[in-house]
Amino acid sequence: MNKRVIKHGYKVAESLYNLVEHEVLPGTGIDAEDFWQSLAKVFDEFIPKNQALLVKRKNLQKQIDDWHLDKNNQPFEQKSYQAFLTEIGYLVPEQDDFTINTSYVDDEVATVAGPQLVVPLMNARFALNAANARWGSLYDALYGTDVIGDEDGSEVTKNYNPVRGAKVQAFARQFLDEVVPLSHGSYNQVTSYQVAQGKLVVTLQDGEQVSLANQEKFVAFSGDEQNPSAILLKNNGLHIEIKIDPSMPVAKTDPASVADIILESALSTIQDCEDSIAAVDAEDKTAVYRNWLGLMKGDLSETLEKNGVSITRQLNGDRHYTGLDEQELTLPGRSLLFVRNVGHLMTNDAVLTKYDQQVPEGILDGLITTLISLHDLKGNSPFKNSRQGSIYIVKPKMHGPEEVAFSNALFTRIEACYGLATNTIKMGIMDEERRTSANLKECIRAAKNRLAFINTGFLDRTGDEIHTSMLAGPMVRKDLMKDEKWISAYEKRNVRIGLQAGLAGKAQIGKGMWAIPDEMSAMLNTKIAHPKSGANCAWVPSPTAATLHVMHYHQVNVADIQQNLLAQFKVAKSEDDLTELLTIPLLKNQQALSAHEMQNELDNNVQGLLGYVVRWIDQGTGCSKVPDINNVGRMEDRATLRISSQHICNWLHHGILSEEQVMASLKRMAAVVDLQNITDASYAPMAANFDSNIAFKTAIDLIFKGKEQPSGYTEPLLHQRRVELKALD
Repeated sequence: MNKRVIKHGYKVAESLYNLVEHEVLPGTGIDAEDFWQSLAKVFDEFIPKNQALLVKRKNLQKQIDDWHLDKNNQPFEQKSYQAFLTEIGYLVPEQDDFTINTSYVDDEVATVAGPQLVVPLMNARFALNAANARWGSLYDALYGTDVIGDEDGSEVTKNYNPVRGAKVQAFARQFLDEVVPLSHGSYNQVTSYQVAQGKLVVTLQDGEQVSLANQEKFVAFSGDEQNPSAILLKNNGLHIEIKIDPSMPVAKTDPASVADIILESALSTIQDCEDSIAAVDAEDKTAVYRNWLGLMKGDLSETLEKNGVSITRQLNGDRHYTGLDEQELTLPGRSLLFVRNVGHLMTNDAVLTKYDQQVPEGILDGLITTLISLHDLKGNSPFKNSRQGSIYIVKPKMHGPEEVAFSNALFTRIEACYGLATNTIKMGIMDEERRTSANLKECIRAAKNRLAFINTGFLDRTGDEIHTSMLAGPMVRKDLMKDEKWISAYEKRNVRIGLQAGLAGKAQIGKGMWAIPDEMSAMLNTKIAHPKSGANCAWVPSPTAATLHVMHYHQVNVADIQQNLLAQFKVAKSEDDLTELLTIPLLKNQQALSAHEMQNELDNNVQGLLGYVVRWIDQGTGCSKVPDINNVGRMEDRATLRISSQHICNWLHHGILSEEQVMASLKRMAAVVDLQNITDASYAPMAANFDSNIAFKTAIDLIFKGKEQPSGYTEPLLHQRRVELKALD
C-alpha cells in the first residue's frame, strides 16, 4: 500500500509527492504549496466535467444500440440513420469556415515534413533512442534491413560483407542522384568534394569539376574547405550529411572516401504515456514522469550491457557545421519531443480524492507533464526542445468537439496555474474515434488557437467503428476492413478538413504506423503514399524506419502537394464524404463464409490478442513486436488489441461464433503463443494452468466482457488484471 501525503484534501502517493517536491519543482520557479493548491483546484473544477463527458459517451452509445434494435429502423436506411445521429447530438452542425490561429510553432511541426516516432516513455532506453533518432545512418539502415536483397552473395554475415556494402553504396548514391542531383554526372563518379568561395565543388572520375544542379541545396560543411569531413545538403527542408572519413573501412571502397550518408530522420517524436505503456499505479506513473523529467532537463541516461560491454545512453548534443558565410551553423541533435497524455477515461491511484476515488489520469498527466516541461522553457537543460517556447501535448481518444473543448479549457487552466501565456501548450488531436472523425472540423475549431497536430489512427478508429455499430450486424473480416468505404473517406477527409482549416505551414497532418518493423522493403514501397496524400508526417516504429521513410519526404514535396490539394478543393464540389465515413462495414453475405474462413479469422484474432496480453499482464510491456499466427513480427499495442477483441465480440453477438468455439481457440492458441515465447526465460506459459493464469483470464474477459466495455476500450480490464498480478509480487 502506498504511503500518502494529504495536500488540500487530495491524497498524493508518496512516490509522486517526493518526485514533484524534490526533483520537479526546484528550478521551475513554482512554489510547492502554490502547486499543490493549484492541483487541488484543477481537480475540483475538472473532475465533475470529465465525469459528465463519460456519461454522455455512455448515453449516446445506449441510444445508438437502441436504434439498431428498433424494428422500425429495419431495413437499415442511411439517410434516416444520419438524421438520427444528428438528432441525438452525435453529429453536430458544421459552422462557417475558419483558419487556425496557432502561433510559436517549431519548424519540425509547422514547415518541415518528415517521419514521426512514437515510443513508450516508460522505457528510458527506448525514449532516448527515439529522441536521438533525429539523425540516422542511411548505410546502416540499408545494410541491416531487407531493403537490400540477399541474392548474389549479398546476405548479412557475421562480419562485414563487402558485396552487400557495395549494394548499399550504390543505393545511397542513386538516392542522392534523385534528390540532390549534380549539375552533370552521377555520385557514382565522384572522387572528391571541396568548398570554394561558398560553393560546392565536386570532382568526377574524368577530372571534370561540377557542382549541384541547384547550388542552394549546399548549406554547410565540416573540416577544411579543401579536405572537408562532411558536406551538408538540404532538400525540402531536410538535411543530408555526406560524411567523409578515409579511416573508416567502408570509405576505403569509395573513390571520394565517403564513410556514410547521414539523414535528418525523425523530426519529431511522441513520448507516450498512453497506448504503448502499461502504467497502472502510482509507482508506474512516477517512473513515467521521471523519464519525461530527464528528457526535459537533459540528464536522462540509461546504462546497458551490449556484447559484454557496458554502454551508457544519453541525449545527443547538437551538430555543428561551418555555414557558407563562414559562421557556425548549429542544428538540433534530437527530435522535437511531444508528450502523449492519457485520454479522459482512465483513472490512477497516484492521487486519490478525499473519498479514496482515483483521479482522472488525463488531468493528472496534463498537470505534471506541463510542470516538468517548464524546465525546457526556463533553460534548465543543456539542450533545447522547443526553440519557440512551446509545449506539445497529444490528446488521444477524444470523442467529438465537446471533449476537445474540455481539453482546451484544461490546458488554459494549467497555463494560468504556472504563469504561462495562454496557448503555450500546443494540442495534438488524435482523430481516432468515430465521433471525432465525423465532427473533425468542429473538433479543430474547439482548439483552433493551440492546435499543432491531427493524426489518423486507423487501428483505434477501427475498434471504435466496430463497437459503435456492434448491434447493427456482423462486421467484415478484419483484413478486409481496409477496403471499406469508411476507411478511404476517413483518410482523405482528415487531410481535406485539416488543409481547409489552415493547417498547412502551421501544424502537422499525420498518418498512422507501419506495423511490421522487419519488412522495411515493403514499407519503402508503400509508405510514400502518406506524403503523396498531403500528410506532412507519418508514424514509424523505429529509428531505422525513420531513416528509410524520410527518403519519401525528399522525393515528395509535401508543401506543393498541399497547395495543389487546396486549389482542387476550391474548384471541385466537396463530395458527400460524411455519408461514406458513416457507412457501417457490415459483412455483406454471412452465408458466404466457409467454416474454414470463420475459424481462420477467429484464430488470427485470438492468437494476436493472447500474444499481446500475456506480455502486457506478466511483463508490463505496453508495446512490442509480437509474432502473429504466421510468425511475422508486428508492432502491437492496445489499439490492435481493441480491434481483435471487439471483432470477436461482434461475431459472437451475431451468432457467427459460439462460446465453445472461442474457448477452444483460446486454449489452442495459448499453446501456440507459449511456443513462440519459449526462449524467454521470464515467460510464464499460459497453457500450463488455464484456471489460474491471470493473463489467460484477462484474454477471456476482453472477449466475453468486451461488448460492455466503454467504447470497446481494453484499458479497464488490462489495468485491473495487471494490478492483481503486481499484488502477488
